Amino acid sequence: MVPPIGAYPPTRVERMSTTDPGPGSKKKRGGKFAERLAAIRENYRMTRKVHRWVGWEMLGIFVAVSAVIALPLGLFVINWLTALLIAIPLGLLAAVAWFSRRAMNAAYASIEGQPGAAAAVIESMRGNWSVTPAVAVTKNSDLVSRAIGRCGVVLVAEGPSGRVQHLLANERKKTARWLPEVPIYEIQVGTEPAQISVAKLQRELNKLPKALRPAEVNDIRRRLEALSKRESPVPLPKGPLPKSGKIPKSMRG
Repeated sequence: MVPPIGAYPPTRVERMSTTDPGPGSKKKRGGKFAERLAAIRENYRMTRKVHRWVGWEMLGIFVAVSAVIALPLGLFVINWLTALLIAIPLGLLAAVAWFSRRAMNAAYASIEGQPGAAAAVIESMRGNWSVTPAVAVTKNSDLVSRAIGRCGVVLVAEGPSGRVQHLLANERKKTARWLPEVPIYEIQVGTEPAQISVAKLQRELNKLPKALRPAEVNDIRRRLEALSKRESPVPLPKGPLPKSGKIPKSMRG
């Protein structure tokens, strides 16, 4: 009679093959951890160039938050050990949140005023966004980038308002001819009163009403890509990024 499958306990080799991940996976995990540490160090160096005292700011926030939480708990509610166990993680969380805000601000400051900065910000955004940098550009480096999202099509201009208005008007007319049923918005990025800064672009885009479903967004993107291939491409590279080569994932909003 043949014994049923699983009637005998697994051998040592079988146990190793099913439970031991092996040295390769351990090296892979170690490599990912090293990459994360390297990214954190790079983010900190980049942030410190813009905010020199960010390390002291984080330390001060950690001490202040920990003290504000630990003192009342230790004096009036629970014992000091439990109070510290609660306060220290919350203090660390507050310090990390502060660093994240400072790092994002430094990332924006590193690309502020450079042609293509707006496209770089949109490319780093989460969600169903796609961007085509420099669909229109002039010899003065004034340009218009086209973003597609749940709100519709957004034309983002970079340059003095007086010089980019005609670029926006031409791109709006062209896009409306291709997609007459899709909402079209215009945003100017710059330092003039009627414009918004690069740091506020993401917030401005997230405020736009969602009028399209994800499937419709993908369809519009494919249609515009197909139509754009009929025209000669604009010889301008994509927007500038921090020295690390991309906006770090921890800063993406």
